[in-house]
Amino acid sequence: MHNTSDLQEIVDEIATRLGASATLEDRSFRLLAYGAQHGDIDTVRQESILRRRATGEVRDYFERYGIAKAAGPVRIPADDDLKVLARVCWPLRHGDVTYGYLWLLDSGSLTDDRLAGAGPLVAKAASALAQEARSRQDLGRGLSALLSSDPEERAEASIEVEGPVTAVAVRESEERVAALWTLPRGVLARTGSPVALLAPAHLAAEVAQTVRSAYGTAAGVGTARTDPADAWQSWREARQALRIAEHFPRFAPIARWEDLGAHRLLARLGQSDLRELAAEAASLDAELAQTLEVYLDHGGHVQKTAAELGVHRQTLYYRLGKAERLTHRDLADGDDRLAVHLALKAARLL
Repeated sequence: MHNTSDLQEIVDEIATRLGASATLEDRSFRLLAYGAQHGDIDTVRQESILRRRATGEVRDYFERYGIAKAAGPVRIPADDDLKVLARVCWPLRHGDVTYGYLWLLDSGSLTDDRLAGAGPLVAKAASALAQEARSRQDLGRGLSALLSSDPEERAEASIEVEGPVTAVAVRESEERVAALWTLPRGVLARTGSPVALLAPAHLAAEVAQTVRSAYGTAAGVGTARTDPADAWQSWREARQALRIAEHFPRFAPIARWEDLGAHRLLARLGQSDLRELAAEAASLDAELAQTLEVYLDHGGHVQKTAAELGVHRQTLYYRLGKAERLTHRDLADGDDRLAVHLALKAARLL
């Protein structure tokens, strides 16, 4: 974990030297440090400080100026619609990789010569972020071994962890890579799809929310394990919970394994078993499948089902009767209802 006080000192020195409001963010636009205010402030800087990250609209606007690949400072004009003041974005690059951004509000005083004087400080900040990234990558390789289902590979894990711990799985976004080194101390992370995290049990919920927000997708949380040697089991649960979160809106965006009930059984099934279950409902079109699933989710309550679907009860009865004929199942029979219900859930996972 990088020393945030070091980054703060760098930002303070840059702000003082240039006489400009400065903020330092990682490459996912998460705030790491900011200097004292100099002159006017705009909504973007204010929101970044208060919410610790920029909005998606603002990020898209800045990225259109090519900041992710720029080798030096990029001047970004003001935008009245977004309430953005003119600023300079200085990508924090090390070894041709962008690890973050330094932002400077520009009232017109930031000439090229003045900016050049801050170059060594910017390089120092970029080096610190790069070093942290390499450290995280090393830990990520050790985490892969610790979470492996292979006992021999787990035995060779190069990291030591104290329990209790909880695994978290987050689906990686193709649009943006989050800076995992901003997570709380004691959290181990490994990039990939899904991203793997191992957190002290009491931090699991916070970590899941933080990373899911950065990636903008879904997350799954396993159950806590007192012995870190059993962390791989929590990781297996986290991956399966993520699968449920991605296919069942009621559990999204963050699914906790212990809250999934019967869905845990479905999550453990392989593709061939799911296809066998789903075959029970293969004869239903999308409308009938949705109708039947909502009806069964509500325990056969006609009034609640009709209200959720926005249809008259007679329409609902007609659809249910048609579904019975197509599936050759009697919805008044408990076993038949269970078979169809499982089939519809299995079809979602497929």
